[in-house]
Amino acid sequence: MLSDPTTGFLGLLRARDPKAWFELWEVFGPIVRAQLKRWGRGQIGLETVQDLSQETLAALAQAIDSHDPSRGVKFSTWLLAIARYTLSDEFDRRLAQKRGGGRRPQELEAALSMDDGSPAPDQAYESLVFGAKVEATLREVERRVDFLDFQVFRMRVLEGRSGRDAAESLGVSEAQISRRLARVRSEVRSHLAEVVARYSLTPEDVEEPGRNGLDPNPNKTGDALFDEALGEVYQRTLRLRAAAEAELRAP
Repeated sequence: MLSDPTTGFLGLLRARDPKAWFELWEVFGPIVRAQLKRWGRGQIGLETVQDLSQETLAALAQAIDSHDPSRGVKFSTWLLAIARYTLSDEFDRRLAQKRGGGRRPQELEAALSMDDGSPAPDQAYESLVFGAKVEATLREVERRVDFLDFQVFRMRVLEGRSGRDAAESLGVSEAQISRRLARVRSEVRSHLAEVVARYSLTPEDVEEPGRNGLDPNPNKTGDALFDEALGEVYQRTLRLRAAAEAELRAP
């Protein structure tokens, strides 16, 4: 189910709801910063990246009212286009300063509607975006469930440890491990669907969990596959983020 443009998450952004904007940047901010640094190719430093990420947020606020979800543009693609606009604007400013003249800034709405031949988001970017949604789901679930239950889930699914290892580490029986794992898995399944729908502007967005092996429909035979797929998404996100952060810190 897509997020309702008027009453869903997009509607909250348009209403300038502070909590919604904080949530948006908590989820997607690190990805935008890493992408800006990659595009900058050594021409911009960390401080400029931080400034541009804030400008991206401001540009997003400017564009949110006129955004039309019916155009079928994925949220991740739209956000990337806004980040590219802010970086291009920064380079235009620098060029104008070197020439000693003024410039005519490109309107954001016009820039977002143009097909400038820029490459589509790469797989690493899309994986990071989906991974951010998974992590947002896990944060919500961790706040809701019993502490020990989530530790079981973390060990068994996110860290890939055996039931016996988790039982010995936590001082509980393997039967308790199974019961606690099942409780958290159920919460993760339902909340993942909610979080993905929250940030979804197209049917393609909604189908992301299924494409990543995370079937939202519970069944016993699919539990192990769900756990395995979720663990893979989580570990892949950690690797991609570590690489992005290393790139961000690089001179």
